[in-house]
Amino acid sequence: MRIARIEKSKHKQGRVLVFPEEGDLLRITEAELLPFGIYPGAELSDERVEALREAARRSETKLRAAHMASSRMLSKKELTDRLRRKGADPDEAAEAAERMEELGAVSDSAYAGVVVRHYAAMGYGRGRVEQELFRRGIPKELWEDALRELPDSGEAIDAFLRGKLKGRVPDRAERKRLSDALLRRGFGWNEIRPALNALGGEEIEE
Repeated sequence: MRIARIEKSKHKQGRVLVFPEEGDLLRITEAELLPFGIYPGAELSDERVEALREAARRSETKLRAAHMASSRMLSKKELTDRLRRKGADPDEAAEAAERMEELGAVSDSAYAGVVVRHYAAMGYGRGRVEQELFRRGIPKELWEDALRELPDSGEAIDAFLRGKLKGRVPDRAERKRLSDALLRRGFGWNEIRPALNALGGEEIEE
């Protein structure tokens, strides 16, 4: 293949368009220009073209990973999964996510802390926070350090009950609704029962 001309893409940063004298347009990145000797008039063998396509695909995946990681905080697993959904080869997606971690653009430990603080501020308990850590693909060995940032569950439960009751003493039906709501928010029954009993009225044993 003989290269007729090359142009920077007007629509995608970092992309270069390679126009051959015959055949299909090649879309590569700036990273391939020097290593592959890309310039107007250059001759590339079929094997060289295939190697160029592969290198460009890997570079494109890394560029996409950098864009995703800079747009919002993600776990390494979330980034890998997103790249795969965009059509990246699984191994190349994992390699790109690993590279983002090496550069500090992705940090599962920092992300775990952000998740814990966010859901704690919303008044959720440990169980719900753990569900979120799992859903976001954060490795379990990082959970415990992050979960130390959770506030006292009793305070969170009391704040929830105060907001719902406005000083009222709940009857049995309302206690059931409140306990169910707190269970859904990730608190354990051993945390919920003493808080409800402290409100006065009929105590709950089970």
